[in-house]
Amino acid sequence: MIAVRLFAALREAAGTSRVEVEDSAAADVGALLDHLAGRFGPEFQRIVEVGTAVVDGETAARDRRLQPGDEVALLPPVSGGGGQITADRESGTNLADWQEHRRED
Repeated sequence: MIAVRLFAALREAAGTSRVEVEDSAAADVGALLDHLAGRFGPEFQRIVEVGTAVVDGETAARDRRLQPGDEVALLPPVSGGGGQITADRESGTNLADWQEHRRED
C-alpha cells in the first residue's frame, strides 16, 4: 500500500486528509496522481496538476517510482506566507512537523 496525505485544497476536494492506494494503481507518482484524479474528480485533478508531490520527505517528479510502504504528500500550489499548512485538522499536524518526522525515520 501507498499512504497518501492530502493538504489544503486537495484535502477539501477529496473530502479526506489520508488515503491508501494499492501498489498496483501507483507504479509511479504520475500513475498515483492519475488514479486519485479519477477517484476524486476534475477539481482535484485541476489542483494536483499544478501542485507538488513529496515522497518520503523529498520532492518528486511524475516519473518517480513508488515502492510499497512509501508515504506521499500532495500539496496544492501555495502563495502568500506566514501560516503553516495543516496536514490533519484532527491532530493539528503541520507539513514542517511531518517532514521532520519523515527525516527521523
